[in-house]
Amino acid sequence: MSEQQFDIVVLGAGPGGYVAAIRASQLGFKTAIVERENLGGICLNWGCIPTKALLRSSEIHHLLHNLDAYGLKAENISFDFKKIIDRSRKVAGQLSGGIKHLMKKNNITVFDGTGKLLGKNKLSVTKDGKPVADLKAPHIIIATGARARVLPGLEPDKLVWTYREAMTPTEMPKSLLVIGSGAIGMEFASFYKNMGAQVTVVELMDRILPVEDADISAFARKAFEKQGMKIMTGAKVAKLNRGANDVEAEIDTAGKIEKIKFDRVISAVGIVGNSENLGLENTKVKVDRGHIKVNEWLQTDEPGVYAIGDVVQGPWLAHKASHEAVICVEKIKGLNDVHPLKVENIPGCTYCMPQVASVGLTEAKAKEKGYQVKVGKFPFIGNGKAIALGEPEGFVKTVFDAKTGELLGAHMIGAEVTEMIQGYGIAKTLETTEIDLFHTVFPHPTLSEMMHESVLDAYGKVIHM
Repeated sequence: MSEQQFDIVVLGAGPGGYVAAIRASQLGFKTAIVERENLGGICLNWGCIPTKALLRSSEIHHLLHNLDAYGLKAENISFDFKKIIDRSRKVAGQLSGGIKHLMKKNNITVFDGTGKLLGKNKLSVTKDGKPVADLKAPHIIIATGARARVLPGLEPDKLVWTYREAMTPTEMPKSLLVIGSGAIGMEFASFYKNMGAQVTVVELMDRILPVEDADISAFARKAFEKQGMKIMTGAKVAKLNRGANDVEAEIDTAGKIEKIKFDRVISAVGIVGNSENLGLENTKVKVDRGHIKVNEWLQTDEPGVYAIGDVVQGPWLAHKASHEAVICVEKIKGLNDVHPLKVENIPGCTYCMPQVASVGLTEAKAKEKGYQVKVGKFPFIGNGKAIALGEPEGFVKTVFDAKTGELLGAHMIGAEVTEMIQGYGIAKTLETTEIDLFHTVFPHPTLSEMMHESVLDAYGKVIHM
């Protein structure tokens, strides 16, 4: 088999890999991409996008059962669970097809198979154990992503699900246990609760959504419990006893064991980087707890080998992977205006109901770092648009450096906050101060006005509260 020469070869076609390939092609590199499953990776096919399609269906289902609040009425409300799942898969398929078009448009050679490094600047591509191609390139970008972490006793089957099985069930469970209350866990908990399942969430930490600001976590817990969700924090699943069509969970809370039966279990206890079987033993690439070690320019210890996205250190977010892709390729090109990624400027979003979004430091983290802080809050109930929408629950919180006025962090919970958070993301990137935000005019009536009011509140200038 003859060796094919490229300038850049990308392993993995997720939101990191395909963006790296497109940007490389735009900059004049002869580019190839290797993907063993579907173009678009986990995000488009099994993560970000199809879960939002599912959540949209559940939100509409919830709304249909609360029409009276809007002066509307509907009878005999029902749903076709198979159609809900099918719609989610069609959305994923449509977007994966769009990536295929982008590869063709940008003259990127796509190899269907698994890539493995063979040493300096070389790699092989195989499919089902059979050789597909031998490639050579001075620059190889590893963007192989990650998979669900599987703990002993939580191995997936028809009763115990990871995110993959949770997205394509054949029937709607009546009762569900969700292990882990991070973004993935709470999104699935919210989806199944709004579709009518009895949902219990077990979290090892002392609060749900543990990476969020403590005030957000506390508000979220109250909101979920008000919806009828059972939340068990400071707890762990000691054992699962699988039956023919249900699971008995032994839940340990401070040494007290409670046995509860569920139709199904979702394990959402983190991810593991796909760093195995890549031929890294043939290189100087270092791996730490499943994730490849890189510097600020996404370079590994092996010259000419780079890594981006979920296979490197967190936060493990699609938009972070895409941004790293651009940084990596532009640095290879030698462009002058390339800047390292500032993790503190990356927004995080959880699409449960109510939605959660944040960027930067929590109040506690800011204080830990030695900042004197000014904190502002503004509730949804004080916003005209939120009341008109029938979405009065939630709040916006901002954290500032009391000495310089720097925006250190912003945290939100409520309707559409995942769309609003980017305003604070831009503010942080531009290094705006409280003065800049004071003088920014926010349109009325919008939910975004709460962003302004929260800033004003931090400095004793709030208007509508």
